[in-house]
Amino acid sequence: MLLFLLVGTFLINNYMIKTVENRIVNINDISNYHDIDAILVLGCKAYSDGPSLMLSYRLDKGEEIYQLLNTKLILSGDHGTEKYDEVNVMRDYILEKGIDRKDIFLDHAGFTTYDSIYRAKYVFNAKKIVIVTQKYHLYRALYIAHALNIDAIGVEANEIPYKSIMLKNEIREIFSRDKNFIKCILKPKSKYLGEMISLEEDGAITNG
Repeated sequence: MLLFLLVGTFLINNYMIKTVENRIVNINDISNYHDIDAILVLGCKAYSDGPSLMLSYRLDKGEEIYQLLNTKLILSGDHGTEKYDEVNVMRDYILEKGIDRKDIFLDHAGFTTYDSIYRAKYVFNAKKIVIVTQKYHLYRALYIAHALNIDAIGVEANEIPYKSIMLKNEIREIFSRDKNFIKCILKPKSKYLGEMISLEEDGAITNG
């Protein structure tokens, strides 16, 4: 039984990677992609005085893509309590890079990767997106987008220079991919939805 579960876990993991690996593109080729609705930067650990190293790399890459595509940015992360707020940390960091405030949309309920991508479609009405995160995470994010019929490509952010941490993330991600594989079959609604937000509006309407 244990052997069956392990084989199944790795088969699903491999299937997910193979399904979307061709959707990861080099930033040097990003200008070949047109009519992008938004760049979706996925959140992770943040501190009161700024983003973690991993999150800063995601934001740096998102800003780089923004300069090339001149489209909207959706910063999606966990803002479940007053004491923990990824999205405003993300916004403050990226504003320092000179990005137009009106182009920055905050998704305060991006509690999971699935939530972030589901809400990009069903709250922000984004049909064609660029997803930014580290490569190990991109496979799952792109697979979720594929399952939700979102036209998505991914650009990888830099890995943090700590091999032990990256290895731990890679191992944990295998099980997260399996969990999301089932979720992508069932396609549950994100717990928090709310009113639709148009990307044609000023992103300041999402401040909070």
